[in-house]
Amino acid sequence: MRHDLNPPVADIRFLVERALAEDLTPFGDLTSSLLDPNLNATAEFNSRESGTIAGTLCAEETFKAVDSRLEIDWQVRDGQRVEPGDVIGIATGPFATMLTAERTALNFLSHLSGIATNASRWVDVAAGRATVWDTRKTTPGYRSLQKAAVRAGGAANHRGNLSDWLMLKDNHLIGLSIAEAVQRSRELWPGRTVHVEADRADQMMEALNAGADIILLDNFTPPELVDLVAKADAWATETNQKRALLEASGGITLDELDAYAGTGVDLISSGSLTNSAPVLDIGLDVVPNES
Repeated sequence: MRHDLNPPVADIRFLVERALAEDLTPFGDLTSSLLDPNLNATAEFNSRESGTIAGTLCAEETFKAVDSRLEIDWQVRDGQRVEPGDVIGIATGPFATMLTAERTALNFLSHLSGIATNASRWVDVAAGRATVWDTRKTTPGYRSLQKAAVRAGGAANHRGNLSDWLMLKDNHLIGLSIAEAVQRSRELWPGRTVHVEADRADQMMEALNAGADIILLDNFTPPELVDLVAKADAWATETNQKRALLEASGGITLDELDAYAGTGVDLISSGSLTNSAPVLDIGLDVVPNES
């Protein structure tokens, strides 16, 4: 199992606890209380469409939190692709509590697998020409889980939060030049990445000269980006310096990605990796064991 694809365990446990409290307060699972507590079952997590899996630890934690006797034997792990009918995991344990855990586990697994599937489509189209990465446009409280799902889909993570690095957008540059802002960033937070937004060619050049680490080229067309990449490469040759990484952003869609990936930029970001991903259809097919 690749541990780099997993979100922090503490975040998983916290969110599972909240999700179960939402489902079981105040009286628990009334319907499952009707079932024989001694009846055991075997169930399969089955994929009903093609996609990429993420969130298995969340589903596993849900089952454990509901009943420590519930177990899941995963046939597929985060980052692996599935086709309709593939068995993702086999669950065993008490039938009543399995049904109690079912929907919460599927909510995590389907949602996060949907993000991984969406990210994998972007990565497939980019085909190694540029790195696809996410943004901070995530569901509040779920960022670490959703960013792990992005990694499971083969894409990369942008900064995780505002403490990761400095990102100088237009509003941050009111009253400051790009050069002044980069200098202050280096003085106050040495060793941190300095990321500068540019929506004009002259701003890109100022950011290059100031020594920015990454330059976000915002709302440019693919032909414009080809020209900007050429200008940045020429600057690097003329000055004998390593140029900043160049990122394309601003409403880029999956349909447009091929054109953007061919411009020579290093990075392409889109909030749609996390905030517009449909769920992956996954079911839990339960068969009570014979007594």
